[in-house]
Amino acid sequence: MEYTTLGSTGVEVSRICLGCMSFGDPDWREWVLGEEEGRELVERAVDLGVNFFDTANMYSDGESERVLGEALAGYDRDEFVVATKGYFQMDEGNPNSGGLSRKAIEQELDNSLDRLGMDTVDLYQIHRYDHDTPIEETLRALDDAVRRGKTRYVGASSMWAHEFADALHASERLGLERFVTMQNHYNLVYREEEREMLPLCEKEGVGVMPWSPLARGYLARPDDDIDATLRGQTEEHMYEHPYREKGGRSINARVEELAAEKGVKMAQIALAWLFHKDWVDAPIVGTTSVEHLEDAVEALDIDLSDSDVEWLEEPYEPVPVSGHE
Repeated sequence: MEYTTLGSTGVEVSRICLGCMSFGDPDWREWVLGEEEGRELVERAVDLGVNFFDTANMYSDGESERVLGEALAGYDRDEFVVATKGYFQMDEGNPNSGGLSRKAIEQELDNSLDRLGMDTVDLYQIHRYDHDTPIEETLRALDDAVRRGKTRYVGASSMWAHEFADALHASERLGLERFVTMQNHYNLVYREEEREMLPLCEKEGVGVMPWSPLARGYLARPDDDIDATLRGQTEEHMYEHPYREKGGRSINARVEELAAEKGVKMAQIALAWLFHKDWVDAPIVGTTSVEHLEDAVEALDIDLSDSDVEWLEEPYEPVPVSGHE
């Protein structure tokens, strides 16, 4: 395993962050793993040197946090960096169970800690930007959470770059904890973040941990085969993103060709491309099998030349912004 510093925090994390969206309750989404299978994945990740785990309160309505917490309970908690997120409404009957008001942040962070079985989470992230709550209120609530020892750092997820810049400026102006990470949508077939968000993060020393590094599985198999997978058949969110638009299909074909040439898997090429990007600290790799997790770790050893990277990227064309509003 390789390790890197997460942004400017000084915290050392594995170059792979295990995403735990696939842990919890298959009734939430059909491809989600049950508790025992989730625990096996966590244990194998630890064996492979992964020390960075990301979940969220809304994954399986909180079950993902519980599964992760119980899987890590038998280890030394100080060995791991655990991240979770809040924003989406958790209780249909309670509008204050979502959003980023002080009330929502305080109660939902407490609920997350209870499910994780932890007194402190290492990184608490806002899952999206709340346009109904002043950013100053959100930042003050997050600052208080750090001062109370409920989280060590705070991070953000997909939003417009100008919103993130405003939030960073507000933190500095008010003397509050600033966002140290950005969890954004970024992969070979979705590179709109390169225009503003990624250069901003690089300038501000913000750690980058992209979600959907394999484009919800689109970069893991040929375009013609994607609909044959369980996720392709049942995941309505997969086709909300513009992966197949413009040059997407051509990029998919090039990933397949380069993988065959190097004798590796398509997913490994797609991950290797991210590992070669200086502004990426640790992509969030979600998986439903130990084999795919092991493949992701092996991708760290794949060397791509500058010409390989240029060839993979060449068909890309601008696509609509996806992943936030």
